[in-house]
Amino acid sequence: MIAIIYDLEMTVTRRKGQISEIIEIGAVKLTHSEGKAVILDTFQTFVKPTLTSRITGDTTSFTGISQQDIIHADELPAALERFVAWIDTEEYALCSWGRDDKVQFTKECRLKKIPLRWLKNYTDVQQQISTMMGRPNKQQIGLKTALEELNLPFVGSHHRALDDAYNTALLYIHFADKISLHQNRTTDHAAYESEIYYKDTSNDDEDSLANSPFAALQRLKNDTE
Repeated sequence: MIAIIYDLEMTVTRRKGQISEIIEIGAVKLTHSEGKAVILDTFQTFVKPTLTSRITGDTTSFTGISQQDIIHADELPAALERFVAWIDTEEYALCSWGRDDKVQFTKECRLKKIPLRWLKNYTDVQQQISTMMGRPNKQQIGLKTALEELNLPFVGSHHRALDDAYNTALLYIHFADKISLHQNRTTDHAAYESEIYYKDTSNDDEDSLANSPFAALQRLKNDTE
């Protein structure tokens, strides 16, 4: 089975009731060969938001993505069509570092009436790797921290979709013989379609917390106080 390691970047929202939208999709395609995971290809696209017309300064500060980056980008339906075409197989598992990006996919696709049949075989590699690296009581290790503990350098810029996906892929490759790819369907995870996950952040690493727009909002707020 092909592993698709993906990452999303979203708009940062400050006001109650505002909805974060996907503005970048990055992914790495891996296959298993002779007992090892091997990178086959990468994917990156910006996505034009439709619920807001402009990228805010907060979003640019957090992600580095500007209005110029998305002005000629596809909206989410066309971007996802290209993403699924790039996957180019029925035998794949969608893997991400934590659940937040799957929550975003399901919420936003439901809101915009985009079919979710392609969102299958979801595997949370952060959860598995955290256990392998000895984190007790289901504590989640941050992406940068995991790389540092394995003496693997972070490649690129944090909070850019392809770079975060690529660094997640490096961890996947390191633990490839121990990671289990799950088989499931979107309908097997109904809670993802109706809930926003808020977790106890008291034991999380700083870089792990920063992965969500809610944490970005708090960080930006603190910077201005």
